[in-house]
Amino acid sequence: MHRVKALVHPPQSTFELACAAQVFGIERPGLPTRYAFSVCTEHPGPVATHAGYDMVVTEGLDALGRADTVIVPGWLPVDVPPSPEVARALRRAHARGARLVSICSGAFMLAYTGLLDGRDATTHWSLADELAFRFPQIRVDPNVLYVNHGDVATSAGAGAGFDLCMHLVHMDQGAQYAAHIARTMVMPPHREGGQLQYSAPPHPAHIDGTLAPLMEWVTRRLSEPVTVEDMAAYAAVSGRTLTRRFVEQLGTSPGQWLLAQRIAAAQILLESSDLPLDAVARRVGLSSATNLRKRFRNALGTTPGAYRRTFRAKPQ
Repeated sequence: MHRVKALVHPPQSTFELACAAQVFGIERPGLPTRYAFSVCTEHPGPVATHAGYDMVVTEGLDALGRADTVIVPGWLPVDVPPSPEVARALRRAHARGARLVSICSGAFMLAYTGLLDGRDATTHWSLADELAFRFPQIRVDPNVLYVNHGDVATSAGAGAGFDLCMHLVHMDQGAQYAAHIARTMVMPPHREGGQLQYSAPPHPAHIDGTLAPLMEWVTRRLSEPVTVEDMAAYAAVSGRTLTRRFVEQLGTSPGQWLLAQRIAAAQILLESSDLPLDAVARRVGLSSATNLRKRFRNALGTTPGAYRRTFRAKPQ
C-alpha cells in the first residue's frame, strides 16, 4: 500500500486538499485499493480553512516519516516560510526516499526547503513571477500544468493538482488504473496544453461551440483512419475554425489531441492484452508497429515493449 500524507497548515485551502483526497483517498468499486491517504499538520488539532470552518487533524509531523508521497496542498500566505521543524521534516522525508508533491502555491513551501534549487518548477500563473523573484535559483515555468522530477513534483493552479495527481497514479499504476479513476470523477485522465490558456487574457475569449460531441465521435473510431479533415467535416466547420476551437478550449491542436488519444488507447491495450504490436497499432489507428514505436517513444520516452513489461507486471 502506497502511503500518501497531505501536510496542511492554517489557513488551509480546501480545494487543493480535495484534489489529493479525491484521487488518493477514495475507495472505488471494481478497482484495487493501492493508496492509503491521510492528513497531518505541525500542530495537531483544529486547523482553520479558507472555507470558513475548521477541520480536526490528529497526526503530527512524525507522520511524514511513514509517507511514500508527501503532498503540500497549497501554502498561503506565500511570503511566510515554514517553521524550521516543518522544513526539517520535509527534507528528512525526501532524504528517506519519499516523493514530495506541491499543488498550486504549495511550490513555495518546497522552495523554502531548498529542494527545488537548480530545478524546473511551476505554480499558479499569477504567482509564477513572485516564485521566480523570491527564489532565483529555481527555473520557474509559468506555462506547464505540472513538472515531475520523480522525487519532487510541482503543479500549477489548483485544478492542475488533479492533473499532477492523475499523472502520478499513471506512473505508479498504469494507464488503465488511472483511466478508471478519471472516469469516476468524470474528467479526462490527461489534459493537453499548458496553464497559460487559463490565465487572464487581454480581452474576453470567445469560445464558440463545444467539442464534446466531436471528441466522443472520434474516440469511438480510433481504429479508423480518422483525419483532422474528417473531424472538421463532422463538426461542420472549416479546419481553421476547428483548430481555433481546440486551441481555445484544450490548448492543443486537433492533430495533437487525436494522436494523444491513440497513444492513450495503445497504453491500455498494452497493459490489458497480449496482442502483438501490429495488432495494437491497427486497433488505435497507428497503422503499424513501426509507427506505434515511433509515436510512443516521442510521446512517452519509452518503447511499447518496455511499457508493457513495466505495467503488465502489476497486480490487477
